[in-house]
Amino acid sequence: MSDNERRLAAIMFTDIAGYTALTQRDEALAMKLLEEHRSLVRPFLPRHNGREVKTIGDAFLVEFGSALEAVRCAYDIQQSLHELNNGRLAQKKVEIRVGIHLGDVIHSQGDVYGDAVNVASRIEPLATPGGICISEEVQRQVRNKLEFPMVSLGRRELKNVGESVEVFKVVLPWERQEAAGQGLDRNRVAVLPFANMSPDPADEYFADGMTEELIDRLAQIKGIEVIARTSVMTFKGEKKKAAQMAHELGVGSLVEGSVRKAGNRVRVTAQLINGTTEGHLWSSHYDGNLDDIFAVQSEIAEKVASELKVRLLETEKKTLEKKPTENTEAYSDFLRGRELLRGEQTETSLRQSLTLFEKAVELDPSFARAHVGIAECHIAQADLYETKGTAHTVARASLKRALELDHDLPEAHSSLASLLYNEDDLIGSEAEAMRALDLNPSLPDPERLLFEIAATKGDLVGMVRHIEDAYRLDPIMPLNILLLGEAYIWTGMDQEALQHWKKTEPVSPAYTYRGLGDYYLGNGDLAKAREYHDKVQKILPNHPWVTWMGGALDARAGDREKALLAIKKLEEGVNQGPIVLNYMAYVYLNLGDLDSYFAQMSKAFDARAQIQSFMLHSPLLAKAREDPRFENLVNRLKIQTGLAK
Repeated sequence: MSDNERRLAAIMFTDIAGYTALTQRDEALAMKLLEEHRSLVRPFLPRHNGREVKTIGDAFLVEFGSALEAVRCAYDIQQSLHELNNGRLAQKKVEIRVGIHLGDVIHSQGDVYGDAVNVASRIEPLATPGGICISEEVQRQVRNKLEFPMVSLGRRELKNVGESVEVFKVVLPWERQEAAGQGLDRNRVAVLPFANMSPDPADEYFADGMTEELIDRLAQIKGIEVIARTSVMTFKGEKKKAAQMAHELGVGSLVEGSVRKAGNRVRVTAQLINGTTEGHLWSSHYDGNLDDIFAVQSEIAEKVASELKVRLLETEKKTLEKKPTENTEAYSDFLRGRELLRGEQTETSLRQSLTLFEKAVELDPSFARAHVGIAECHIAQADLYETKGTAHTVARASLKRALELDHDLPEAHSSLASLLYNEDDLIGSEAEAMRALDLNPSLPDPERLLFEIAATKGDLVGMVRHIEDAYRLDPIMPLNILLLGEAYIWTGMDQEALQHWKKTEPVSPAYTYRGLGDYYLGNGDLAKAREYHDKVQKILPNHPWVTWMGGALDARAGDREKALLAIKKLEEGVNQGPIVLNYMAYVYLNLGDLDSYFAQMSKAFDARAQIQSFMLHSPLLAKAREDPRFENLVNRLKIQTGLAK
């Protein structure tokens, strides 16, 4: 490699725990153990394609082309040292710490430089003797590819590193007993649905609003990862134990509580629970006027952060203290509107929701989040009932106003990303999604958009990473469950997909079975595909997938008449949007009618159906991709989405 060339690399930094102190006590023994350590470590490096850059005293600096190879090499070294140390006296044990980071490096005269080296060297001291610590970038690359658990140690401020870095401990087999005591990552938090204790059952919206507001506030704190509302609300009314809910959500901490609203008076109780032991870490209650509710939400968020040992940045404190509105009536209308918007979206519910958001803006024109609510209603109406042109014009104006009022409002950037994506402006959508995540890293929707954008660009690594992140933040969201498994299949990770769906079957059987139906049809196992199709049909009999997958299976079985009936049913369906054109095209493809397939796809492009990830990567479309006309579709897609060079 030429000097000063920059490239992505995994950097492993190691040193011997307690070596300096040992040299002062017994220099001869220290030198003997150092040589033993070097002779043991070096053979493992080439086995994992590692390049020894240099040794610095008792430390190794090693470069790998792959994060996975770096972690596996570190494991093999630690396993060998663990076996070596068994039965040895404490003073003769060789225990090393390992830190690994993935980032850009610059080569110069046989050495490597750059942030990746600096970060790896700063992470290494955080490992326990005999342990391995990795950065968030490495964890993203290797999760689901290793048999070892990885436990977050939270975000750490590292010397001479500009931004805090989330550090993970790789739990080695001989450490698992210890890890069982540590439990799940305590800084992954789920806010369970707050109970409504108000005399009026109609105040349920306020309790649900409190849940979502706390999710939003905690998510503003960079050292805490918060599960999205979609997943936690599935536990509303459930009587499951805290440990079971924590396990299903993959969190180490739970926030639960209740709200009692009577007129203008509010009583809020809240408590923080250890998701492993179910022990109560902190609890409190608050009594006051409705005007005090924002201060209560901020105080609960700060108490949770304090208990989790997360230091708030000054900017985060200011964000928590910011009131969305001074008008409590406007705030109540906003919460009611959002409750309707979050429920089953019908023409009536969307109209009612829009009216409430508009009333909130009328009461307080500076209420930025209510402007976002107006935009989200119009975007939803565009998807279901209106032409996109009219609805999107109003939505764009509302989001523009929201960002004029608060340019750092994460939900405004997230909604704008969605709007731009629907308009095929993938470059603008990507920028807004990234901005939303910069402001609130716990938002799953921008991650899902970035998954689609990466898929369209052909960035398979980014595609998988973004949908993994969306799933991690919203693990019971059916679409995330489906898409993560599909992404694994599209990238040749079939076993990972099957393991994923095995885990998700209890929480989302229908979408798990959808994925399995696609998988088995892609592998030519019509019997298995039909079995899972029938399972979905029992749960979601009116879902479009049941119709188009049923038509595809009939076509594969040679029943042309039934397949054409499926196409007719899709054509006559209501409120399905332009994506139905893609469904019909897929049935034609399975009938072997490629002319009709491409004709339908051309119509789908005209209608701006969002179909690119499935079209470009699913094995179910392999036959279409072999046709010369498919290249024309791809070129049209690049031009339409602004990705053409």
